[in-house]
Amino acid sequence: MKIRSAKKNDYEQLLNLLRQLNPDDPEASFLERQAFDEIVDSKNLELIVAEDEGVLLSSCYLNVVPNITRGGRPYAIIENVITDSNYRNRGLGERVIKMALEKAWIANCYKVMLMSGRKDPAVHAFYQKCGFSADEKQAYVQRAL
Repeated sequence: MKIRSAKKNDYEQLLNLLRQLNPDDPEASFLERQAFDEIVDSKNLELIVAEDEGVLLSSCYLNVVPNITRGGRPYAIIENVITDSNYRNRGLGERVIKMALEKAWIANCYKVMLMSGRKDPAVHAFYQKCGFSADEKQAYVQRAL
């Protein structure tokens, strides 16, 4: 098992994995490919994957955000955490999140945030096991119409 940054040739496999996260998403278009390439090429954005024998089994997206408070220290957001449904409860999600956290701390982030739209208590227990606190912040979301 290898935990690593996504490469450009991971695009199709990563899309297939992310369909498990958001099965109602429309088929990928040029815009998704363009966004993927931008993430892979960026120093502040990173897709982290767990790969076993050439197959992507888990992933998360790390976004390091420049900041003008906290002495100019950035903060990070982790999004789109997913593990293939056939490989859950094997520690893969923890491993990709651990790598994301390590990269955030190396980037001198003063905090890392993660939001979940899932209501399942097991999902929240998982994030708490990874070291996240549900008590420190309240998140609000507004979606485009």
